[in-house]
Amino acid sequence: MTGTHAANEQFNDALRAANSGDVDLLQQYQYAMQNDVLGYYPEYWALNTNLGMQPASAIVQFAQRHPQSAMAEKLAADYIEEKVKQADFSSAQPVLAYVSNADQAESCAMAQVRTRSGDPLVVAEFKDVWLTTNSQPESCTGLGRMMLSSPIMTQQDKQQRLWAQLRAGQSGLALATAQSLGMNISLAQLNSIQANPLNYLWSAPKASNEDHAYLIYAIGRLADSDLDSALSSLKRSAEGAPESVQKALYRAVGYIGGTTVMKNNFKREVLSALDASYGLPFSPEEAEIYARQAIRFGAWESVIRAVDSMSVTQKQEDRWQYWLARASEQRNDAASKRSAQNIYKKLAQGDDYHNLLAKDRLGQTYNTIPANTQPSTNDLQRLNQDIHFNRAFTLREINAPANYVNREWNWAVRQAYLRQDDGLILAAAKRATDMGWYDRAIYAADRTVNKHNYSYRYAMPHRNYVVSHSQNAGIDPAWAYGLMRQESRFNTTARSHVGAGGLMQIMPDTARLVARQMGETYNPAALSDMNTNIRYGTFYLSTIQRQLSNSPVLATAGYNAGPNRARRWQPEFQQIAADQYTESIPLLETRDYVKHVMTNATHYGVLLGQGGQSMSSRMQHIPSRNTP
Repeated sequence: MTGTHAANEQFNDALRAANSGDVDLLQQYQYAMQNDVLGYYPEYWALNTNLGMQPASAIVQFAQRHPQSAMAEKLAADYIEEKVKQADFSSAQPVLAYVSNADQAESCAMAQVRTRSGDPLVVAEFKDVWLTTNSQPESCTGLGRMMLSSPIMTQQDKQQRLWAQLRAGQSGLALATAQSLGMNISLAQLNSIQANPLNYLWSAPKASNEDHAYLIYAIGRLADSDLDSALSSLKRSAEGAPESVQKALYRAVGYIGGTTVMKNNFKREVLSALDASYGLPFSPEEAEIYARQAIRFGAWESVIRAVDSMSVTQKQEDRWQYWLARASEQRNDAASKRSAQNIYKKLAQGDDYHNLLAKDRLGQTYNTIPANTQPSTNDLQRLNQDIHFNRAFTLREINAPANYVNREWNWAVRQAYLRQDDGLILAAAKRATDMGWYDRAIYAADRTVNKHNYSYRYAMPHRNYVVSHSQNAGIDPAWAYGLMRQESRFNTTARSHVGAGGLMQIMPDTARLVARQMGETYNPAALSDMNTNIRYGTFYLSTIQRQLSNSPVLATAGYNAGPNRARRWQPEFQQIAADQYTESIPLLETRDYVKHVMTNATHYGVLLGQGGQSMSSRMQHIPSRNTP
């Protein structure tokens, strides 16, 4: 074993010392590993052992000794979060400069520090946090509380927050917001309303701001427990209240109806409630819910209003541009149709989900992928010298825990991406592909800017098995590949948090059922066998496709969320376009999953030599539930 390799092996020993909190032993490893590619880990773990008690200078010095490194970034971000929990904003302040890729929780913690350090404009960037009522990181909830006293938040901002909190039943947070508006709301009264909201609504007073707050709280609690009852009580509850309060009541029921589709299914009256609330500002989340409800029912003017209500950045996203075009082309005037065509032409330049849909709308087929660019010899040499990629490859070689391996890899790709160094990214993707490390190869190849290689981006391992098993099951191999890429990124040992396993992430109960249907004895170990996993997965996919009107879109949704849910989301009485069905899937995970699988399948169709591809060939209309 080489000296370097011996030192690398010490990583796992040092990690055990870290897990047992042995700082003295970590210091010994720090000395022993100081010249190793993984040499900064013992010091990172030592600092992390009691992070909240470290002086800011120790974190800054680590970040300066290991500039732009994955663990310096993580240490700095974790330190800031820890210090914000302690309300020690001044210690966190010098560390801010060393975080460049913050997640949501870290961003909120950093915003708190910047606000406390005298930067009042920070809060303007966090309107989403201000109006979020579903669960969010504690640092974001804390930022929301801090924003209450910001001079930037207007009375209207505070009122919008109050009304959102009231309809969500967040009585504690609502009391603080009401106080900042000079309103006196009683917790006892809120509790009494919660016990019987319908009873309160029958005789609710509507004279004061406090009355209006109780009214919104009552309709929200009723909608949460009995949506139909809230919808039928809306008109009477709104009568006699000021116009803005009436709109807030309709918004409350529309919002709750739009966020509880899993429980209540789709209701046209929910969209009518959202329409009736138009004119009151929409939060980014509310605007998306409004748009999805409108898309579901093909209410194209409502779609246009919903997109128009979005923030500037939201509005520019490909998906909302696509839906703006879909809605605009339904209008009868030439200018709207021209505007839709212009949006489609712009979108059709790309090759992601909404870009491919736009090509379809223009009647273009997708048949040419960029020529595969190979990394140069120089790129491959630079890869050998890149400290970030070196750490990732070394960690994988010594079987370090996946969270460390992936963090270093993703960080290395990000650094190269920021420099637009496509050559280095392709060199890394090539080496990973050659090792059979497909998930990270795909992660890298997906992020090139100007030079691309689709054989890395859309890998096709086990091609003979995938094609033959797909054909035996009567399904399109491009679709099977598209699903596999999304499920496991071709990692044969992949295990999900719910126990799904292998290339096609099959649940043990599903595998047992498939084995029985195929006349085989079920063997749990067989799921780890690549051949069996593909055979079972393609068989199951074809089975649920037959159960679900032979629709690849329904079967894809069913593979992810279960066939019963996919069926429940079908329209009740008349067919619907597949893009409308997909966009209105109430589970975000499944909605994105279907989009990714359909996009992947289109690319694989080209790579498998199936000729010109169109999304519409896989995304036919979705029949109603009652269609035989």
